[in-house]
Amino acid sequence: MRKTKMLGASLLAISMLATACGTQPNGTVIEDSQTTGAGGQTPPEKVTITFWDENAGPARTPFYEELIEAFEAENPDIDVEYVGIPSASAKEKYDVAIAADGLPDVGGLHIMWVADFVARQKLLALDPMYDQWGEKSVMNAASVDEARSYVQDGKLYFIPNTLSADMIWYRADWFQEAGLKAPETWDDFFVAVETLTNPDERRYGFSIRGGAGGAHQLKKMMYSYSGISSFFDENGKSTLNDPLHVEFLEKYLGLYKKNTPESDITNGYKEMVAAFDTGIAAMIQHNIGSFGEHDKTLEPHQFAGVSLPPSPINGKRIIEGGNSTGYGVFSTTKHPDEAWRFMSYLISADVQSFWNQNIGQLPTNEKAMENEWVQNTQHIKVSADALSDPATQFMNPPLHLPGYSTILDQIGNGGLQAVMAGTETVESYLNRWAAAMEEEQKKYDEVFKK
Repeated sequence: MRKTKMLGASLLAISMLATACGTQPNGTVIEDSQTTGAGGQTPPEKVTITFWDENAGPARTPFYEELIEAFEAENPDIDVEYVGIPSASAKEKYDVAIAADGLPDVGGLHIMWVADFVARQKLLALDPMYDQWGEKSVMNAASVDEARSYVQDGKLYFIPNTLSADMIWYRADWFQEAGLKAPETWDDFFVAVETLTNPDERRYGFSIRGGAGGAHQLKKMMYSYSGISSFFDENGKSTLNDPLHVEFLEKYLGLYKKNTPESDITNGYKEMVAAFDTGIAAMIQHNIGSFGEHDKTLEPHQFAGVSLPPSPINGKRIIEGGNSTGYGVFSTTKHPDEAWRFMSYLISADVQSFWNQNIGQLPTNEKAMENEWVQNTQHIKVSADALSDPATQFMNPPLHLPGYSTILDQIGNGGLQAVMAGTETVESYLNRWAAAMEEEQKKYDEVFKK
């Protein structure tokens, strides 16, 4: 059974205090307008701010509820209204809210959305508040600098709270039974997929994410195999349709329905994870953020993770940049100070440690990285080792392009399903995707490089 890692006795005490004072788990406060505080003083007037969680679910929402309860106890003048959004529809929900002028005060964001929101002038520049924040000096400078690098003006609109790393999760017990070693090379991976497939027992070697979010994961697999470390070459051509990527996808997507479940064509995150956790698939590719789901269902000896293998072509270990999620304050907020107070609480060392330990990811607050659990957690240590590997190179996707995530969703995901359905070739798919990215880069250059 999954055990919740507590922020500490102080959080428990704060939560108990908040409960005693009438705070409900969803953050709604029951209060008597006639009640006075100690010494007969009137309690401070409350400000309500809304927070959107972009990846809500049973593996994450309870921890946000606990943190919000503690924050409200420490900040009695602020109520936080929590709104959970499934990850598959989060960007769409934000887009609708922008059109309807219904954005929250604070939102959980993926770094790939930031350039788009900034271009639409919907995020607040946080530099003045961040520069005065007491924990600025212990934030991971590289992750903060990366957040600045994807926007044209270099300002800080987004602060990462979690660093993710991609890996292949594998059923360690199945591998042991079959006499297989961990899939640390691409040859190991493909051999294991074949060996561990037994359709008669409804067991498959792998599960491909063919539905929402599938192209995002697919892209990371492609570049890991090819060893290519740039999204565009020196002539401005996209590397998406490089022959090595065609070669890899023909083999990788050729696994569909033979070594993977037929339902993969529409499977999103939840379905892919369920295939692994319920014993249908021996492996899946995701990031360390799905640890909580596996830990909740499987015993520790049953699963483990390995980083994406180095390229068999040139030996480089390619890690895609932009693997962070965090928070932003929306420019439409009527309460920027209170919104920042809540946001800075979420990225503080103790809260980051609590959050990332429970969801199984890497903190961006370096003080939080000093905690013992970072070194004692298998998948976290594997990820940290990959980041420090001399063979590692980063491939930074063009998150500065406002249309990047839209192209990824529409052409990337749609084309992936077309290939899996047999209605489009891998080469045609990658050519269309590459052409769309080149056109988006051209439009960007026309605006910003005159």
